[in-house]
Amino acid sequence: MDTLSPSIETLFEQLGLEASEDAVDAFIAKNGPIPKDVLLWNADFWTSAQASLLKQLKEEDAEWSPVVDELDLMLR
Repeated sequence: MDTLSPSIETLFEQLGLEASEDAVDAFIAKNGPIPKDVLLWNADFWTSAQASLLKQLKEEDAEWSPVVDELDLMLR
């Protein structure tokens, strides 16, 4: 993952999701808002692999953590 510049688009690609602006907007509209008391990676629409990746990026990768936070805010 360290060869990609962190952005919402590259995060969506890493999650195996369509990464166009329209696709990201549609994903947010379909899946948000998630409850404030639910951690982003515990939302029920992620696969287990996607949830694991989000949690790992947030906890272990300082470069990707702000992008995960941005996605979290978008889904709130």
